[in-house]
Amino acid sequence: MSHLYENIEPTIIDDELVQKVLEEERTEGIEEIVRTEGFNLKDVKELQLSFRNILQIANLWQFENLTKLQLDNNIIEKIEGLESLVHLVWLDLSFNNIEVIEGLDTLIKLQDLSLYSNRISKIENLDTLQELQIFSIGKNNLTTLEDVVYFRRFKHLRTLNLAGNPLCDDERYMLYIVAYVPNLVYLDFKLVRDSTREEAVLQYQYHIEPLEQEEAEALAQLEDKQAKQRELEYHKTAFVEYLNGSFLFDSMFAEDTEAAKLACLPGVNDLLQTYREEFVSVCESLFNYGLKEHENREAEVSHFYEYLNEVLTANQQEGRKRVLEFENQSKKRLEEIHNATSYDIAESKRARYREDILQLSEALMGLEILITNQLEEILEEFKRNIAAVASTFMENVKGMMNQCRDLENHHHEKLMEISITTLEKSLKDELDVDLPAAVQRLLVDKNTIVNAVNTSHGTRLRSIDKRESDILSNIDHWQNSVTEKAFQNEIDRNRNRVKEIIVFIENLQEELESIKIPEPTE
Repeated sequence: MSHLYENIEPTIIDDELVQKVLEEERTEGIEEIVRTEGFNLKDVKELQLSFRNILQIANLWQFENLTKLQLDNNIIEKIEGLESLVHLVWLDLSFNNIEVIEGLDTLIKLQDLSLYSNRISKIENLDTLQELQIFSIGKNNLTTLEDVVYFRRFKHLRTLNLAGNPLCDDERYMLYIVAYVPNLVYLDFKLVRDSTREEAVLQYQYHIEPLEQEEAEALAQLEDKQAKQRELEYHKTAFVEYLNGSFLFDSMFAEDTEAAKLACLPGVNDLLQTYREEFVSVCESLFNYGLKEHENREAEVSHFYEYLNEVLTANQQEGRKRVLEFENQSKKRLEEIHNATSYDIAESKRARYREDILQLSEALMGLEILITNQLEEILEEFKRNIAAVASTFMENVKGMMNQCRDLENHHHEKLMEISITTLEKSLKDELDVDLPAAVQRLLVDKNTIVNAVNTSHGTRLRSIDKRESDILSNIDHWQNSVTEKAFQNEIDRNRNRVKEIIVFIENLQEELESIKIPEPTE
């Protein structure tokens, strides 16, 4: 297709174009969707917009569940407007005027991408497409063979088309690509032969080995980072993240603008060191306690659901037993009604069967009432247990955080003593150390130094209070959410079960009434 469009009327993607395309395609189900939902086309999975003279990609947000999109053979200059199409698996942008690879970051499910016959000169901005299996970027302006090393990051890439790019003229092309992108099965739509792969490995092994080592180190770092992130997430579920160390202590002083100045006073460093060790010890005790309590909470919830399932299973088995007993008799009853020799006999047997259905309905509903009452007691007990677990945790957290406050208060007292002593020596010109100018400005009078020490103390206490408040808020939220979920699950189960019984009984009644019986005699 020619990229020149002096005599072409460019278009954009709008509702009118979409309607036209859908009418032409007559995709299964589309007519009904358009008729009932207009252009809120959330159920459309595939969309073909080829050969439409489209200049700009726009207005595709409505196709949020699209998995396949064809925009080939248009006059598109920029990849944009695809952010919401997060379910795309297949995307064709071939035969356009695209110069830069961009706008694909959110398409993390993409497996097949074609940018064939465009004006692209650099391979970039594809890092998030880790599911990519097929990539065609032939007939573009790629000139640097070494740039294809970029493709090594796509571990699922099996088919790559680069044919028609200037870099293909390099005599190293075939072996270089196969060596540096070792997982390829097809290159330029030709099978990569084992002999070619062996030759490529032999020729480039000394170039590849350092790269593989570098990648292995990068992978190890990534896995370590991910492991630490998973560990942090686990700590967060226990509500004690960042308490296994000096984070809280360091953050208290990081927020304290006076701390660095006061640390310069004689004797404060030793005081801080002792304070730090004791404070961190309390934090680590809280951290270990939090992890243990998290396991206990998980065990409490797990035990509850196991017991709940046991009770429900027993009730369900009893319900199935009642239904089975009914079904063992129903076939015989229905045959008797069907084969009745007179209207009166048939009506008599039908009435008996109606009574059987009514008894079954009452039995099933009775079982449901029984299990509902039983589960109500179990849920109330669970609620009490969760409240007790949460309350115990809260009280112990408060106790440990009070230990932190006690340490802070003790540090404050000692710091105040040192500050006053230093002030007195300064006023008498008896200091034997040179202090920074910022610190000397605190030693002009008692009010100034006392205010600085108190401000510092207040800042650190607020940090302790906030951390305690966060923990207590989190455990309170957990307590409410876990109990509310359990109660809501039971409400939903009960409603569904009652509906199930009603529908079952109605079907039995309809089946009974559908049986033809002899007409009554005069």
